[in-house]
Amino acid sequence: MSRLEAKKSSLCKSEPLTSERVRATLCVLKGIVTSCYGPSGRLKQLHNGLGGYVCTTSQSSALLGNLSVTHPILKILTTSIQNHVSCFSDCGLFTAILCCNLIENIQRIGLTPTTVIKLNKQILSLCTNYLKSQACGCRISVDFSSTQILLCLVRSILTSKPACMLTRKEVDHISALILKAFLLTIPENSEDHIILGKSIIVPLKGQRVIDSTVLPGILIEISEVQLMKILPIKKSSALRVALFHVSLSGDLSDTGEGTVVVSYGVSLEHAILDQLLNLGRQLVSDHVDLVLCQKVIHPSLKQFLSRHHVIAIDRVGVTLMEPLTKVTGTHPIGSLGSISPSSYGSVKNLCSAKFGSKHFFHLIPHETTICSLLLCNRSDTAWDELKLTCQTALHVLQLTIKEPWVLLGGGCTETHLAAYIRHKTHNEPESILKDNGCTQMELQLIAEAFCSALESLAGSLEHDGGEILTDMKYGHFWSIQADSLSVVNWPDLLSQCGCGLYSSQEELSWSFLRSTHHPFAPQTCLPHEAVGSASSLTVDCLTAKLSGLQVAVETANLILDLSYVIEDKN
Repeated sequence: MSRLEAKKSSLCKSEPLTSERVRATLCVLKGIVTSCYGPSGRLKQLHNGLGGYVCTTSQSSALLGNLSVTHPILKILTTSIQNHVSCFSDCGLFTAILCCNLIENIQRIGLTPTTVIKLNKQILSLCTNYLKSQACGCRISVDFSSTQILLCLVRSILTSKPACMLTRKEVDHISALILKAFLLTIPENSEDHIILGKSIIVPLKGQRVIDSTVLPGILIEISEVQLMKILPIKKSSALRVALFHVSLSGDLSDTGEGTVVVSYGVSLEHAILDQLLNLGRQLVSDHVDLVLCQKVIHPSLKQFLSRHHVIAIDRVGVTLMEPLTKVTGTHPIGSLGSISPSSYGSVKNLCSAKFGSKHFFHLIPHETTICSLLLCNRSDTAWDELKLTCQTALHVLQLTIKEPWVLLGGGCTETHLAAYIRHKTHNEPESILKDNGCTQMELQLIAEAFCSALESLAGSLEHDGGEILTDMKYGHFWSIQADSLSVVNWPDLLSQCGCGLYSSQEELSWSFLRSTHHPFAPQTCLPHEAVGSASSLTVDCLTAKLSGLQVAVETANLILDLSYVIEDKN
């Protein structure tokens, strides 16, 4: 009998944020995510000390997914960000950095958590209302009759991921492919509710990025030997398709639980093979042209179908089952018994294709809402990062259909928003406080901490020691090289703001970011002429950024409100 041990008392720690260890840990996490931020962000390599897979990335989803954290406060922070990224795919680093900045800045003030949370919520409400309003000076409407803003959005996502290792030409090529793949998923004839199709990313590693392409329908990878055995189909009408998600290999692994009763003298293998051949006879009599199976097809059944000019493709995998169902209109068959005619579907055509060293069957549907993005890159590491980035871009484009707006990127929304908050809290404090029991002095302190957090976030885009400026008209983000500070004439050094909307040739005045200056009202109501004249903008998804802003503030409030961490040691 094992020895019984007395239960240990839970470990209680009060005011966890006052611990130097906790502050140091938060500072390390902030340093990691901040150094990854933006197009010139530094890459991180995550691996197990004992060996195994090595992940090289600057993306929050890959970074936090491979990062082990043990402290409860860090778990709250990382889990909140991961939940945001799982829903919106983008703005994970934005959320993490802003949350860390808010916690760090507010800790210095010394106000009570109740006051901090109350005022943080008021300022968050001020931000979201402004960013959703027509008066917002950093919001652009997405015109789906033009590809300009959509391409800018995709290009901004690609250029912010340096581990993809793309040249400018390759960024433009992949951006166009992602947009094409997205547009192919939108049905041509839709009523009130649009049901989007799907883009399937097909890997082709070791090839040039420029060889990537988009094809309507589905690509199913097969071996060259299998391709040679399959006879080509010559048929003017549509091809009839049967799709099986049950194994056709003849083994008993899919029979489920229970007892199999076999009569004396009966060969189980022969009985199952007879059943498979009977199934094949029905498929032939029902004039099926193509049999697709998620799992394995018995060689004898394959041979039988081939003799009757029926193409049989097995091992298509569970990932393709849903797209195949949509493309062919089939109902996946889950038994070896009699098949209902309503279970069959069809495709417009079927052909073989070769890309690099790989061979594929290309299923061409009647209506294209499913497409295949054949994605190439030079190395496994760069391909993994590019795949993740393409998935993010496709998801962000889907979000843009629901809310057809984008925000100016490159740090300009953050600095513009900081200028707007300072102006509102300085000139209209009563409209923000609304008898909530807080003083104007407390509002000024929290507003300054909030604005400083936004400006520090924008400043995180600079990784090479340069200086950050903001203009006194639009409140946009401008950066200069570190060795240029002796030059007084700013227009000679500055070309465009961070988002690319404004140039230094305008009548502008600048000041260093976070320098002391009188609050000013940044210009609101973004003019359409300015957006139309800009050839290449850096923009962010409005939906993802608004969610990131909300998650950052709410998570910071939650962590700042923690008075005890109780840890069970049993």
